[in-house]
Amino acid sequence: MSREFIPCRIAVLTVSDTRGLAEDRSGDSLVARLEGAGHLLAARAILTDDRAKIAAQLRAWIADPEVDVVISTGGTGLTGRDVTVEAHHDVYEKEITAFSTVFTIVSMQKIGTSAVQSRACAGVAGGTYLFALPGSTGACKDAWDEILVKQLDYRHGPCNFVEIFPRLEEHKRRK
Repeated sequence: MSREFIPCRIAVLTVSDTRGLAEDRSGDSLVARLEGAGHLLAARAILTDDRAKIAAQLRAWIADPEVDVVISTGGTGLTGRDVTVEAHHDVYEKEITAFSTVFTIVSMQKIGTSAVQSRACAGVAGGTYLFALPGSTGACKDAWDEILVKQLDYRHGPCNFVEIFPRLEEHKRRK
């Protein structure tokens, strides 16, 4: 059975205290990749490393019916200013724990044991997928090229994130 591609509406959030849109190479890389794969850029924003602001932006996009997926870049490291992971956890209903593991495996092949310094994560909330990626352009490319491009493609088998979109909020339906 052959399936047709189903484009996702993806929001990109860059978390940085130093970058603006003109310097946002990681965000640019994600936008180029998602559009190149046939997906739609639903929104794009840059925020500073502020947990409450990041969580508020994630919640706004979760509530927006025009956003299926949110990908953030930046703030996944170990320093005191790195709070993106905590903001993501503030909004997750369910964490996709295997994403972190697979991202680490992919990263190990590129940067060796330095991969342990990333806290990349993923989850689901309000029927929206959320992915927190490191701020480096290489990490964004690796996450997209090795994981997300496949899992956000309805044609990918044996399974993918797109095919279970309709079931993400089945617990809210009346019986």
